[in-house]
Parts: sequence; structure tokens; C-alpha cells
Amino acid sequence: MSGGVRLTVCALIATVTAACALLPLVGEVGWFVQAALMLALIGGVGAAARRVPVARPLTVAAQFAAGLVLLTVVFAREQALAGVLPSPAVFQRFHALLEAGVQDVGQYATPAPATDGIRLMLVGGVLVIGLAVDALAVTFRSAAPAGLPLLALYSVAAGLSGGGGASWLWFLLAASGYLVLLLAEGRDRLAQWGRVFGGPKARPGGPAAFGTADGSAPAPLRTGRRIGVLTLGIALAVPAVLPSLGGGLLHPDGAGEGADGGTISAVNPLVSLQNDLNQPKDREVLRYRTNAPDGSGLYLRLVSLDRFDGTSWKTSVRAVEDVPPRLPQPTGLSDRTGTTEIRTNISAAGGYEQKWLPMPYPATAVDVEGRWRYEPVGRMLVGDDGQTTSGVRYSVSSLVLRPTAAQLAAAPPAPGTLLREYTQVPDSLPRDVKATALEVTAGARTDYERAVRLQDWFATEGGFQYDTTVTSGTGVGAISRFLKDKKGFCVHYSFTMAAMARTLNVPARVAVGFMPGTPSADGTVSVGIRDAHAWPELYFEGVGWTRFEPTPSRGSVPEYAMSEDPVGDRPGPRETAQRPSTAPSAVPSPLDSCAPGVAGAEGCPGPVPQGAQPSSGSGFPLGPVLLAVGVAAVVVLLPLTPLLWRRRVRARRLGLGGRAAADPAVRTLAVWQEVVDTAWDHGVLPDDSLTARGTAARLLREGGLEGEAAEAVHRIAGAVEQVLYAPAPRAADGLVEDAGRIHAGLQAAGTRGGRLRATLAPRSAARVAWALSARRTALARRWSTHRERLATRVAAVLRRPSRQRG
Repeated sequence: MSGGVRLTVCALIATVTAACALLPLVGEVGWFVQAALMLALIGGVGAAARRVPVARPLTVAAQFAAGLVLLTVVFAREQALAGVLPSPAVFQRFHALLEAGVQDVGQYATPAPATDGIRLMLVGGVLVIGLAVDALAVTFRSAAPAGLPLLALYSVAAGLSGGGGASWLWFLLAASGYLVLLLAEGRDRLAQWGRVFGGPKARPGGPAAFGTADGSAPAPLRTGRRIGVLTLGIALAVPAVLPSLGGGLLHPDGAGEGADGGTISAVNPLVSLQNDLNQPKDREVLRYRTNAPDGSGLYLRLVSLDRFDGTSWKTSVRAVEDVPPRLPQPTGLSDRTGTTEIRTNISAAGGYEQKWLPMPYPATAVDVEGRWRYEPVGRMLVGDDGQTTSGVRYSVSSLVLRPTAAQLAAAPPAPGTLLREYTQVPDSLPRDVKATALEVTAGARTDYERAVRLQDWFATEGGFQYDTTVTSGTGVGAISRFLKDKKGFCVHYSFTMAAMARTLNVPARVAVGFMPGTPSADGTVSVGIRDAHAWPELYFEGVGWTRFEPTPSRGSVPEYAMSEDPVGDRPGPRETAQRPSTAPSAVPSPLDSCAPGVAGAEGCPGPVPQGAQPSSGSGFPLGPVLLAVGVAAVVVLLPLTPLLWRRRVRARRLGLGGRAAADPAVRTLAVWQEVVDTAWDHGVLPDDSLTARGTAARLLREGGLEGEAAEAVHRIAGAVEQVLYAPAPRAADGLVEDAGRIHAGLQAAGTRGGRLRATLAPRSAARVAWALSARRTALARRWSTHRERLATRVAAVLRRPSRQRG
């Protein structure tokens, strides 16, 4: 194996071992296999380009192009030209996925499901790190600095995963991969130089085989060891001091069920839906009592998802307000629709934490204590300032709607604004979704008939199977797979029916919450974690948002949504959702309508005082915001680093105080150094071989200085000569003002591009690299001297003759 190929393989190993630290963040490993295969392909492209050979930047560019094509094929094939070549639509798709991924990071608890957005962030991030490592270690033959991107990858993974004992395993893997890369690069470098760096062979009491004649290590190995030790030390220290950000993936300790019962914590109600449905043991999360005559259709709704961007269904960001004593009339509901107002008293388990309040829909009044806010479009209550449902007891008045099939069939078109908002579908939606919807609803004359046919096709006629083990997904790819495989759970059914309804110009959205639950002998109803559910809501003018049930064997089909087929041809409501034979009265009694422990001596609690509602905005995920702000700050400040450094140096030179102010030579030479660097920033290169007078003449000639600026140059040059050669140096006045005149003169004489270059990318910033190089050389010399002295002392001790006589 040649040295270049060996380095390429070692760079791949180093990146893959560092990426292992990301495995605890996601609940599956498919993304990791994808990333490893893509890294291998990118490494192969680099190896081929280096064998041609081509210029080093072209090699990196070829690898970048290969990585972009691979990401396009995996994540945006439908938007690509010929399914391979990136197009503007591909980058729009990437942007949408990255936005979704950022939201998922803030919403999902670890281990998070591998949504399309999270997969793109993981795979794309690993590819970027892998490309940087390959470019540094292989293309530019500098393996030691390649530890910095590896360190960044490991540190981010360790910080997000929250540490723990397993993090040491990931650190050891990452460190081992990096050391393998260092050794391979050192071996390749030594092989190129032959015996010059080889030194003598190992002998007893002598230097190592790869050492120099005096026992010291070769320079490449010394540099690699030092940077390697520094990098590994930082890798150990950084995760220990990383701040803990709360929420979602940035705070993994709040989800799941602990040994003591734990809590069920999820910011997004869809986060744990599949896990909830697959729990080996059901847990009660809510208990309620209602005076509804039939509770089989009493769904407890958390939130509505009304925005479909091609990646997932989400809740639109809307303004919230104080909870009014009486909620407004539901949108689209007319007096011609039969309604009955019921009252439901609910108590949430202490271990159930959710920021949305489960309520029957549509609620008309809510009596709840705590910091809750009202979102009027979705008719939802959301917790403010950390408020959750844990242990909350509340009472909800709501309407039971009784529309008829004839009324729904005769519903007029929806208002234009609502129709446009709730029929939007992304351009990336596959054509087979609309084609299937048209095929299923062929011959239907009204939107109501189309809705019922879609529901029946999913529930009974399409050959679909209910399966909670299917990989969860909400994007366009998941919809196409679901239509092809015909296996899924409520998320797939509700999301797909809503998307298909929108393609038919029927306003649709998705609701998430709980099914009615299981009645108890005492008249209360228990809602378990397995009752979590999602269902579509379609809009009909005169009735408003109307529930449909396409998921087979789950929930209950509303009476108005039942087709005219025989009853036996359709699945009935869930058996556990049936109400007991002794239904409660239609009129709530003071005590019977309260959940256990909610009613007091005087009956149900009264309305919440208006002043109890908070005035602040709704709760917002702080972790993703801080992460986004931090990334934005780095992106903005990094290009401005030379500008900020240059201003700091200028301020220090022109504002010398303390002892420096009393020393005219120090002050004058600092101002002169600032003038020289200012001219350098504007294209006049410094020349240390010239005297102060010669430098002044060069500044006037090449800098185009005239008038006051030229006179200022002569005055400062004269002051420099005076402090350097006069027997008694004395301070000159006005040096700082003269430096300002010279700076203004150079600005006026230069072009717009030159002025911009001097401000944003000053050439004198090269002094930073010079200073670092000089400091490194001084430290190396000091360490070499110290080591030689130590070696001499050790050798003297070893050679000292023994005082013992024979």
C-alpha cells in the first residue's frame, strides 16, 4: 500500500472513530453507515485526484463536488437534474431540511429518531469534518492540525450527549484514530527522507532507532507529539466545561420512564408518539369525568399541525394571548349545526409533562390554574415559563357537534384566505400522492364525498395494515413509502390523508392528542400512554374543522363520516373507548362532573380570575436559540477577526500609558510602528533595511501622500531619529494626531477596493503568524536546552563509579 493510500485510509479511520461519539444521539445507525460509505467514496476521489496529479486546491474542490453529489442523491434526488446533479431546487431542499433539523434538535430527546433533517445534519457534518481531515492530513501532508476538526466533532458530540461513562469509550476511539493518523503520517514522512532522520539503530543503552544521534526525536515526530498531546488534553477538558443547555436534544435527561416512575417529557407531541404506542406496559397519564351522553368520540386534543413544508407537519408560529373567560366562537361554525355543550373535568398524572393542555375540541371555556396562554387559531392552551400538565387539574366546557352528511355535502367553499393557507403543499411532494388521491376519489361530486372516500380507502378498502414498528417519518419520502408499503400507524395515516386532501383543494390539517380512553366502574375514564393518537381535520364551511378517522382498528369513526355501506363493512369504534351502559346525565351536576379529587365541598372550582393569567409570551426553547446565536456569532466574528485585532493593536500603540508614557523612545517608536503597519495595510510593504528618513521618503512616493499627511510623515520620522540618536531623547508632541493624518491621507489616496482590503483584511495581520512562529521557536530551543541539561545530568549519574570494593 502506497503512502498516500495509507494516509487516506487512516484519515477515514480517524473521522469514523470520532463520529462514533454521535451514535448515542440518534436511535438508529443507518445514518452512520451512510456517512462511512460516503467518506470512503470521497477519500477515493481524493486518492485518484492526487495520483493524476492535480493542484491541491483542485483535489479538495473535486472531493467537495463529490460530497455534494452524494448528498444530493441521498437527500434531494427528486429535485436534482437527472437525479444526480445539484440544482437551485436541491439547495432549497437542503435549506428546508436543515431548518427542520435545527427544530428537531431542540424538540427531540436523546436518542432522537433519525428524521430527514437530523440525518442531513449528521451525515453532512461528518462529511465536512472528513473532508477537512483528508485535506489537511493527506492533500497538504500535515496530519497534526487535522486533530482540530476531529476535536470539534468529538466535543460537540460529547457536549450534546451529556457525558457519562460511555463517553470515555468514544473518546478512546477518537483518540486512537487520531494517533493512528499521526503515526501513519510520521512513517510516511520519514520514509520519504530515508536515513537522514533515521539515526542509528537501536542498541542497548543507546538512542531509539527513530531518534537522532543525540537521542532526540526527529522534528516531524516532535511536532506531531506536541500537537497530539495538546489536542487530546483539550479533548478531555472541553466536554467537562461545556455549558448544559436545556431542552430537547440538548438536555437528554428529561425523557423516558425512570425506575421511580419518572416523567414523560416531550416538547413536540409527535416526539414520543411511536415509543408511547410500543410501550410494553401502559401507563395512565390522564383521568377524566364527563357528562357527555356518548364518550366514544371524546378525543382529547393537544395541538394542531397546520404547516406542511415537505419535511414534516408542524405548528405555525402564531401569537398567543391571555386565556379569556369564554373562548371565541369556533371558526366556520354556524347556528344551523346542532351542538351540545358538555363539561369535562380532567386530572393529569404527576409524571405526565406536556406544554399543551389536552382538551375536547372545540373548547368554549377552560378553568385551570397556572401559567397558561391561549392560541386562538388552533384553539390551544400552551404553558408559559415552564408550565406543564404535570399534576394539573382543570375543567373544560366544550361543544359536541352533530353535523349531518347532507349538511357537509352541501357546505359552500371555504373563505379564500383559509383555503389558500390550508391547501398549500410543497413543490417536492411526489406526483403519485395527488394521482392516488384523484384515483381514490374518482366520481366524487363534493369535498365531503372525497373526504369520506379517502378515509374509507385507508381504513378498509386500500389493504392497509396498522403497524407501529414502521420507521416514523413525516416528509414526502415517508408518504410515498407509506402509499407503496401500506404499513404504518396513526402518524402515517393522518399525515398522508391530510396531504392528499390538500392536493384535492380541501383544507386540511393534523391534530395530535389522545383517544377517549377506557371507562372505569366509578364513571371516570382512564387515558393511558398507548392512547396517544393523531388524526386529520378537514374544514367545511358551516361546521368548521371536522374530525375524520382513517387509521384502521384505532379510535372511532364519527357518525357523520360513516359511508352508506353496511355497518359490518367498516370497523367500529375501539372496544375500550365505549362508554358504560349507564351514561351520565346531559346536564352536569356539581359533583358528578368533577374528576376524583377535583370537586371540593362547594362543587367544582369557579373560573380562573382574569388577573391570574401571565402577560409574558409563551415558552420558547432556549437551547436551540443559544446554539443558533452561538453559531451565528462565530460565522460573523470569524471573518472580522483581523479587523478587530488590528483595531486593538492600533489602540494599544497610540494609547500607551503608565511607564511607557514616561519613556519617549518607547512611545515614539510605537507610533512609528503603527504608521509603518498602516502603510503596509494600504499596499506599501515594510523594509527594515531603510532608515526612518528613507522609510518616510518611500511612504510619500508609494503611498501618494501630500499636504498635511506628508508633513506628518516627516515630523514622525524626525522624532524617531531624535529618540534613536540624540544624547538626551525627548518626547515630541502631536504624534498621535500625525498618525491619524497619515491614515487619512492613505485612505484618500487609495482606491475603494484598497480601502476595503485595508479595513477588513489588513496585511499587517501577518505579524500574528510571525509572533507565533517566533514564540514556538523560542519554546523549542528552551525545551531542547532543558532536555540536553537533564540528559547530561542523568548520564553523569549513570557513569559515576561505584564506591564498593570487591
